[in-house]
Amino acid sequence: MNALINLSGFKSTAGIFLLCFFLCSGRNVCAESAPRYGGTIILTTTSDPRSFNPVLAKETSTTMVLAPVFEGLTTTDPFSMKPIPNLATAWDVSPDGLVWIFHLRPGVRWSDGAAFTADDVVFTFNDLIFNDTIPSSARDIFTVAGKPIRVEKVNALTVRVTLASKFAPFLRGMSQEILPKHILEGALKAGKFSSTWGIDANVRDIVGTGAFRIKEYRPGQRVVFEANPFYWKKSASGGRLPYLAGMVYMIVPSLDVELLKFIEGGIDVYDIRGMDYPLLKPREKELGFKVYDLGPDMGASFVVFNQNPGTNAKSGKAFIPAYKRAWFSDVRFRRAVAHAVDKKRIIEIVKNGLGYTQDGPESPGSGFFYNADVITYEYDLKKSAALLKDMGFVTRDKDGILEDGAGHSLEFTLLANADNTERVDIASILRKDLESLGIKVNLQLVEFNTLVAKLTSLFDWEAVVLGLTGSSDPHFGQNVWLSSGQLHMWNPRQAAPATDWEKRIDELFVLGVQELDEAKRKTYYDEYQRIVAEQVPMVYTALSARLIAVKDRLGNVKPSPYGGVLHNLEEIYIQ
Repeated sequence: MNALINLSGFKSTAGIFLLCFFLCSGRNVCAESAPRYGGTIILTTTSDPRSFNPVLAKETSTTMVLAPVFEGLTTTDPFSMKPIPNLATAWDVSPDGLVWIFHLRPGVRWSDGAAFTADDVVFTFNDLIFNDTIPSSARDIFTVAGKPIRVEKVNALTVRVTLASKFAPFLRGMSQEILPKHILEGALKAGKFSSTWGIDANVRDIVGTGAFRIKEYRPGQRVVFEANPFYWKKSASGGRLPYLAGMVYMIVPSLDVELLKFIEGGIDVYDIRGMDYPLLKPREKELGFKVYDLGPDMGASFVVFNQNPGTNAKSGKAFIPAYKRAWFSDVRFRRAVAHAVDKKRIIEIVKNGLGYTQDGPESPGSGFFYNADVITYEYDLKKSAALLKDMGFVTRDKDGILEDGAGHSLEFTLLANADNTERVDIASILRKDLESLGIKVNLQLVEFNTLVAKLTSLFDWEAVVLGLTGSSDPHFGQNVWLSSGQLHMWNPRQAAPATDWEKRIDELFVLGVQELDEAKRKTYYDEYQRIVAEQVPMVYTALSARLIAVKDRLGNVKPSPYGGVLHNLEEIYIQ
């Protein structure tokens, strides 16, 4: 449920989906043939997974391929957006809301045939998520007011969870993936868990309770799945699920290649970029697909600057030169860059008019907790120049590059993942405007997983164009917004908040998660959004319209206000 680094700007992750609006079309939803078994759905990704271990995942290149494999005790109803039973059939809660008893679904088996029990739930939380030696973003989500939840086995099919304080979105958080104790306990005891289920693993050893299990992984080519023969869920008529015999994620080098594959008929689902819409929409009938407009992307698109004061443990060198960190840590610099983001041009040119401006950390697609009343930064290069001048930047020679008071040229490297043409185009537009101000921008395109490694472990970067997945509840982004968070990317894992405004956001997230009154919760999250907009640790650009093309050969596709088009993958079949 935690926020994740977004691979393409469109992809979602297990438990975190995008809002949409759907009208029955009478084609591949309302009038379909009876479901049948067999066949394979073909999907694409532009990056290899970094791991097959969901506890370690911080990016959608990993979570999207693991979503069909692992499940949580709860899931979210794709229409009501409320938590509903999954691996747990029901739960009881004490009057004070602090003690929860989960009744596990009997008869559930792991994909290797072993029985799923309370031991697996206890192991996942106590031994993995709350293990300080394992860098898990989920620990940020389940830590409230600095205290972890306590998970205990009552019997083989009953688990007690005790909270240290009230936890408003707790049930939704229990969609956290449960992992198999009988497979992973040995690696944990040997001190090898963090290297277990890496991309070099035997995929047959990756065991989940989901509708599919991984059959084959060929780096740079594909991830192949087969139906889990032990899957517990049944169809409305009592038949086995999934209907599909398998699925494939083809690994392609870019979104442009994805588009070609879709037109050629090689893949079944394609996330349409704004630039693709005029090409694809008129060809729905000809090529046999339907386009669904699911509204604004729920995530975030932004530029972020590195303010990390740390040093490389091996070399002793600072992650970033002190003088550049001083620039990036100055809110006037970040506001100057914010005024140089031409959001209307980005929407017009990059997204073909199919987009939405973004001014704060929550998307208008996230619903109730979205706050539109935040400071905005209109495109105004004169204001940018004035802010830079106020910081002491001047031009001293004929090259036109600004310099700080110590004579350092105002220059930085801006990263973007090469496979994402939209991010590359956004970076290019911003680069041109910044250079007109006297800022030298070195645009560097890298592979997505290389970029993620720089952000989350190496920390040797200066600026990056990036995206994050979103959720309808801000709490599930606290791994980004808490100063101690694993994805507090401009200065992560702080022992204590580095600034007063970060301290206040920490406080607001503690208040928000413990408040059960939704209206009061919103006041806390409204304030956090205002602070982020004022301090601009992330300089926001523009959100895409979520447009998805689905081939007519897929039956039982049911786009929802929360789950997108593949939320019911186990029920989809080949017509």
